[in-house]
Amino acid sequence: MEGHVPVLLEETLKLLDLQADGIYVDCTLGGGGHTQAILNRLGPQGQVIGIEQDPATLAATRNELNKYGGQVRFIQGNFCYLKTYLNQSGISQVHGIIFDLGVSSFQLDNGERGFSYHQAAPLDMRMDPQSPLSAWEIVNRYSELELTRIIRDFGEEKWARRIARFIVERRSRQPIDTTTELVDVIKAAMPAAARRTGPHPARRTFQALRIAVNDELGILPGALNQAIDCLRPGGRIAVISFHSLEDRVVKDTFRLAANPCTCPPDFPVCCCGKPAVLRIITRKPIQPSAAEIERNPRSRSARLRAAEKI
Repeated sequence: MEGHVPVLLEETLKLLDLQADGIYVDCTLGGGGHTQAILNRLGPQGQVIGIEQDPATLAATRNELNKYGGQVRFIQGNFCYLKTYLNQSGISQVHGIIFDLGVSSFQLDNGERGFSYHQAAPLDMRMDPQSPLSAWEIVNRYSELELTRIIRDFGEEKWARRIARFIVERRSRQPIDTTTELVDVIKAAMPAAARRTGPHPARRTFQALRIAVNDELGILPGALNQAIDCLRPGGRIAVISFHSLEDRVVKDTFRLAANPCTCPPDFPVCCCGKPAVLRIITRKPIQPSAAEIERNPRSRSARLRAAEKI
């Protein structure tokens, strides 16, 4: 898709150890950059299944990838139903699975969706426009305590309590309807010194609201475990995350699958009977090179982890 730049592409493909006739799942199809690169390296029997919950993104990417014919299948939905989708497709095991978490370039660049703090738009942030909860609902209806928790826990924002208080005060006079109105409230809440250093003042709050709207951290552990279950022996999973909260979930999920023993450390022999199901390939996350960050500044916070099914 024009304007879409897949992050850590070559590193991801190498870690997936692609098999020419393999079946792969892109759980976050987005602009299709990773999927297209995989398809270009597969033989005529290879397949990729692309899952995307945003119908507008899926329609645009389908148009780009239809040239691959039956080698690519498209599913509109949330990756938290991964196992169901594969069962419905008559597939029990696959050779590799990729997650490229967070918001896609298509969604960020589509200003009307409300994901970007740089563009004026209605407060939305729903990856699936049919979902009932939007950022507007959270900003205008959640209590000050709930707002503080969301901004603090999901945005790791130092000024969460103050931002929440300013939001509640502002909405008591009139609703906060747009991204620009919310940015103004956030800037007013933050001390001048805090606004002058670090990332954009609204970055962490917008991240927090997007995570809450789409329940991103809530669905991730279950989706990762489904993906591990669906891998064939020797199959690989690669996950790209964009903030420490996601990366921590990926790291912990992989670590538990690689070492599921729950026996006390002083037990001489494991008695819980839980075998390891993964071998972790990336002991530390792979980060983009300076050259990639220069080409694509949005890649700067990306972290890639991979593991292999035993």
